[in-house]
Amino acid sequence: MLLNCSSCQKKFVVPDNAISESGRLVQCGSCGNKWKQYPIKNIKKEINILKNKKSILKEPRPKKNLYTAEYLQKKHGLVIDGFNAEPNKKILDKKNKKSTFGFYSYIIFLFVFFVTLFGILNFTKNLIIQRYPFSEIYINYFYEVFEIIKISLAQFIN
Repeated sequence: MLLNCSSCQKKFVVPDNAISESGRLVQCGSCGNKWKQYPIKNIKKEINILKNKKSILKEPRPKKNLYTAEYLQKKHGLVIDGFNAEPNKKILDKKNKKSTFGFYSYIIFLFVFFVTLFGILNFTKNLIIQRYPFSEIYINYFYEVFEIIKISLAQFIN
């Protein structure tokens, strides 16, 4: 026999012979509620009720968005100031825009820029020295530093 607590709606399975015709005092093991239970005569009716409840539980329930302004107004009486039903297009445009130049793009750009600058300086080194003779020491020192860095990296890698 299936017993149903009237307080917390918890269900219990009890043998049929445990409850006599005169009834029996039973207590819910979950909430402690006590009541007098009489035997249920129509077992088929009880089985149909259980099947209906299972089919009701299996139906998907529609999900409610608990944070919409309408729901908060209706359920809790909260009014949100400055609420627009349509989202602000400027904010959406800013969110949808993606940065086309990320961190690694900047690194690659700087690397290409300095390699190009280094190549142009190497190509025009003799013209610069003829025009500005005092710059010869600085240009030679610059290339010497890069040669030292190149040798150090080669030794470090090997």
